[in-house]
Amino acid sequence: MKLSQKHQEYWSRNLRISALLLFIWFMATFVVGFYAVELSFTFFGWPFSFWMGAQGALVVYVLIIAVYARYMNRLDNEIAMTEDAED
Repeated sequence: MKLSQKHQEYWSRNLRISALLLFIWFMATFVVGFYAVELSFTFFGWPFSFWMGAQGALVVYVLIIAVYARYMNRLDNEIAMTEDAED
């Protein structure tokens, strides 16, 4: 099955945003936890490493989902990738 130019552009942009958001997820999940000892400044009255582990990572995850959903809705509208679209 040969993909049209629209399909190729759609998947290319989808993969780019997915890779970027996975990188952000990795940073919030593993890198902050790995360097928790060095992150010893106060954030909202708590040590940053504790806050990030308890609340911050969850906030980042929700933001990742929101950004992905918004981006993909815009991309779908821009490229007109609807279920009833025919090439």
